[in-house]
This record gives sequence, structure tokens and C-alpha cells, in this order.
Amino acid sequence: MRVLPVRRRAVVSGVVQGVGFRWSARAEAQRLGVTGFARNRPDATVEVEAEGPPAAVAAFVSWLKKGPPSARVSSVELSDLSPLGSTEFDVG
Repeated sequence: MRVLPVRRRAVVSGVVQGVGFRWSARAEAQRLGVTGFARNRPDATVEVEAEGPPAAVAAFVSWLKKGPPSARVSSVELSDLSPLGSTEFDVG
């Protein structure tokens, strides 16, 4: 039975810019087989969209709540999106 992909948007707040958050997120996404993107926003948050099997996306979201060792995540706002069929994880 084929597992249908899901896509979630996360807006990550805290000390998340200038600490390697996006590049670490990319490495974690690749490790989990998740596609999507991570980009800095003008309000000092990082916006992430993640797509893949539900369990992999859930594991990635759990990672986002901690981030890399140099980050200090204070909150993660989540929303569900329709899958787009993305094939890689981009850093913008």
C-alpha cells in the first residue's frame, strides 16, 4: 500500500537566523527523505515547508522544534498544505 505524502508549513521563531538553521534543516530533511524548503523571513523567523511520508514529516517537525545546537527555538507555528510533488529540499 502506497503512503500518500503530506506537506506542512512551519514558521520557526527564536534565535534561528545566523546560526546555520536552514542548512542544518536541509541536512536533516535529506536524512529523513523530506523535500521542500527553508528560508529566512524579514521578521527574523525561518519559514519551512516539508513534504514527504507522514512519519518522516512528523520526525522533521520534531527536529524543527529543537533545531541545531546553536539555535534557540522559542515556538513553531504549524499549518497543513496540499502536497506539491517537490523533489528536493532548497535553502533560500
